[in-house]
Amino acid sequence: MEHLQQFITIKDPDFNGEFSTVQMLYGAEGNRVYLLGLGEEKDAVKVDEAFRKLSFDHKKYWKAPVQVVTADLSEAELQKAIIGLEMSAYEIGTFKSKKEETKAITFEMVSDKDITATLQEAQAIAETINRIKTLVDAPANQKTPKFLGQWAEDSAKASDYKCTVLHEKELKAQGFHAVMAVGQGSVNPPVVIVTEYMPKKDSAVDIGLVGKGITFDTGGLSIKPSTNLHYMKSDMGGAAVVLGVVELVAKLKLNVNIVGVVASAENAVDSNSYRPGDVIDSYSGKTIEIIDTDAEGRLVLADGLSYIIKAFQPKQVIDLATLTGSVVQTLGYTAAGMFTNNTEMSQELSKIGVDTNERVWPLPLFTDYEADLHSDIADLRNYSGKPVAGAITAAKFLEAFTDGHKAWVHLDIAGVSFGDSPYSKMKSASGYGVQLITNYIKEFAGN
Repeated sequence: MEHLQQFITIKDPDFNGEFSTVQMLYGAEGNRVYLLGLGEEKDAVKVDEAFRKLSFDHKKYWKAPVQVVTADLSEAELQKAIIGLEMSAYEIGTFKSKKEETKAITFEMVSDKDITATLQEAQAIAETINRIKTLVDAPANQKTPKFLGQWAEDSAKASDYKCTVLHEKELKAQGFHAVMAVGQGSVNPPVVIVTEYMPKKDSAVDIGLVGKGITFDTGGLSIKPSTNLHYMKSDMGGAAVVLGVVELVAKLKLNVNIVGVVASAENAVDSNSYRPGDVIDSYSGKTIEIIDTDAEGRLVLADGLSYIIKAFQPKQVIDLATLTGSVVQTLGYTAAGMFTNNTEMSQELSKIGVDTNERVWPLPLFTDYEADLHSDIADLRNYSGKPVAGAITAAKFLEAFTDGHKAWVHLDIAGVSFGDSPYSKMKSASGYGVQLITNYIKEFAGN
């Protein structure tokens, strides 16, 4: 440390004292060594956010390379630090004609241990998170269902897994009636994207993932109000998590068989749009009375769930969706709503959620709520019409399409996938879910 010219200690008020200090050491060649005082252990889950904010706020002043001393960080903290630094490079202004000049910053991780494996895994995680954030933040005129399918095909080629995109003819032939109904009012036809990472040959599918991929949601004929309607480009947040997790698991070469299904459509207003009062079919064979065309996410998920369970028989099933405003009213922007009757999965996801700061909170699936989905003319209706328990009745609707699967979890991520951010002036993608589900899959593979 003889080369140091100056030593200062600063506190970052944005963390409200949760992190004790950020120490900035200025070297003789202009390089800087950054150490992070982590404060109490309970705050350690926010290491990635601390490093991300530090890098985002100060990178324009830095001279490369920037050295990061990691001696005082555990392996988990080191991984989070690297993820934070990588995430600080995310550029939201992809579609600007004149992009701001940003200089590339090189970080040197200083350690007396071999941290190569941790470094590589953390970079893969952060790169994937940034990729799905780019997807969620993309405008709907660019991000059509066909675009999502092409994204998945390109990802599969790059990361060595299988991808099949079912287009309109295949969807009709195979009976994806609910997906077709939601998408029939749009000039951009729906697709179902099936991704498979199967390193264990001749073995069963361990985990099936299903994502809601509504690339834009007008509400259909039950049209939404115009306030914040532009943010409905984010209604494919669940699909983005599924696409990202399959890509990441393939990159990390985890020894677990997973299948991801994304049911993608654009819910538009047209003379051909499906209507309130219609009765539609579904992949499962159940008929659905449409009460509200703005309850479309559960329709495409119903087909996705029925398909993955029938075609692949996964041991466990997890679906993710920006499904209801009700879950935001219940949990705010802090946690996803979790619905399952599987105690083991609930406990494991809750624990991992705390560890990754991508929290979930259990909500009930009591049979009492089934009456709210009763229909006189079809097997069930897609919306209760009541101003209460909206997230729960949506989950109960999905449960009807799981064929009694004993290891199914529904995650309503409406409040955590997209929102206010210190890194953009408008609401933007958070990247929620990639670490939660990937770490869950790692635990499954380890057991």
